[in-house]
Amino acid sequence: MTENSNGMIEYESTMLLTEKKILSAIGTKPYFQKDNFVLYHGDSIALLNQLAPSSVDMIFADPPYNLSNGGFTVHAGRMVSVNKGEWDVSKGFLDDYEFHYQWLEACKKVLKPHGTLWVSGTYHSIYQCGHALQSLGYHILNDISWFKPNASPNLSCRFFTASHETLIWARKEKKAKHIFNYDQMKNGAWPEDNFKKPSKQMRSVWSLNTPKPAEKKFGKHPTQKPLDLLKRVVLASTKKGDIILDPFTGSSTTGLAAILHSRKFIGMDTEKNYLDLSVKRFKGLDIA
Repeated sequence: MTENSNGMIEYESTMLLTEKKILSAIGTKPYFQKDNFVLYHGDSIALLNQLAPSSVDMIFADPPYNLSNGGFTVHAGRMVSVNKGEWDVSKGFLDDYEFHYQWLEACKKVLKPHGTLWVSGTYHSIYQCGHALQSLGYHILNDISWFKPNASPNLSCRFFTASHETLIWARKEKKAKHIFNYDQMKNGAWPEDNFKKPSKQMRSVWSLNTPKPAEKKFGKHPTQKPLDLLKRVVLASTKKGDIILDPFTGSSTTGLAAILHSRKFIGMDTEKNYLDLSVKRFKGLDIA
């Protein structure tokens, strides 16, 4: 597949991930593999520790926010529980921090020297991740505020309505030259973002709606990211043919954005039902 000047996808033969042999050290058989889209079922830290060092160009991670505390929120005009599963339950500050430190450490090992990592989160997790990033020697490039114009209202009416998430973009090595597709960010067409002005530099506040209904036609993930968000991340910080990894892949929006823009993808998750959803979404792509 190649991407033409209008952002449309055209097909061409590409080198498969297996031909790079970067996955040969992983003892676990892929849960699913088709061309340049590979999914693994299991603990991401254990899998990352088996992956070949300095083999990945970019990582996008949306780790657990540890919000499953019995509370409630609003979805589609209805009150719903915030509980997402055992994977999202806090184990206490120190254990939560140690978890973030360990997966970020494992990610740093597999990134190429020029590689970059994106972490998405709310205030419940993003500051722990930021501290761990700096402790591990990552070089922070930007923090992005993803403003959600259609965010859910606040039920308690006792504090400000949460309407953004923070993304940290960091480089593995401070002196390495990372990829940033400046011209595409500045001069590309970004009609989904009301804040982006034509021919002006891309700023660090992005106005993007939550996932469209069509993005959930095969099922729902409780923290699913919009394809528009991951499209921007992928196009900003990688080039065609690069290997992108998501250690908490969920419904694999990262993977869809990677494949649609001629990149290669490795996804990992502990939940088989989300991997099954990822497979359905991948098979539903119109990439011919």
